[in-house]
Amino acid sequence: MSLLLTPLPTLKFTLKNRLTLPPMATAKAKADGSMSEEILAYYDEKTQDQSLGLVIVEHSFISEEGRANKNQLSASKDHHVEGLRALSDLLRKNGAFSCLQINHAGMYARPSDASVVPFGVSSHPEKEVRVMTDEDIKKVISDFSAAARRAKEAGFDAVEIHSAHGYLLNQFYSPLTNKRTDAYGGSLENRRRIHREVLRAVREAVGESYPVFLRLGASDYQEGGTTLLDSVETAKILEAEGLDLLDVSGGFAGYTNPQEKTQGYFRDLTGELKKHIRIPVLLTGGITDLYAAEELLLKGESDLIGIGRAIYKDSGFLRKELERLRS
Repeated sequence: MSLLLTPLPTLKFTLKNRLTLPPMATAKAKADGSMSEEILAYYDEKTQDQSLGLVIVEHSFISEEGRANKNQLSASKDHHVEGLRALSDLLRKNGAFSCLQINHAGMYARPSDASVVPFGVSSHPEKEVRVMTDEDIKKVISDFSAAARRAKEAGFDAVEIHSAHGYLLNQFYSPLTNKRTDAYGGSLENRRRIHREVLRAVREAVGESYPVFLRLGASDYQEGGTTLLDSVETAKILEAEGLDLLDVSGGFAGYTNPQEKTQGYFRDLTGELKKHIRIPVLLTGGITDLYAAEELLLKGESDLIGIGRAIYKDSGFLRKELERLRS
């Protein structure tokens, strides 16, 4: 397991190994999105064996109108910082580099007030949405920026912008949902415009030295949707804008690949993306065997390996796997 357990050094940070817990929603927050003892206990259980190099904490909403689910964690208010700090302190104690993922659900939002109509990038034939104005877009960018500032103030080592799984930024990125005719729609350059603006605003809020990651839905795996070629060009642009790590997942296909079910099923995306950018690339997707994980690294298909469901099902998974491999 020479590569899996090898540190990953970058200009801004070093990870002690290549093992990552990717973001998985727990729905354990308090009603207003505040930290709960249940969330702290969950992450303590998953990380106390000190096996993980990187932990990306579940998506946290940046505004009430961007909330995805009841009991979702929040980074939307300054008073949430204290609770978030308790989690970052816990992860540091357990030897992990910590990152908070921040998100706006867009048309899939479920605000606490059921009368609030969710934002839509464009009108939608099956969902009631309020098509976003320029002012709405500016507010979302500002909300991402403020949430990133809170992540830093709460002591997280990095922040991750969520643009995958059909959420708001992914809704801008994908031609399946973006039918706008203004500067935020049409061409690939326009559809990724908000990503550049969010990244710039986040960078201004957290400073040049603070690591900023982005989870990109790098392919919709659907006719008329985003493609790997789109994401190669987008990744190069985001790297030039100062992105520090690219976390690769699916777009409107969600966190699965309908064309591939073997371990590391997004490797068609990460392997190609790695050829075009220098920043680290994170691969997740059905990985349940550390031999398979090591092989993905050896083949140059990723820099980091995300193991989600196996750890979710068994908190001792990594400890037992590593003991088996060392014996």
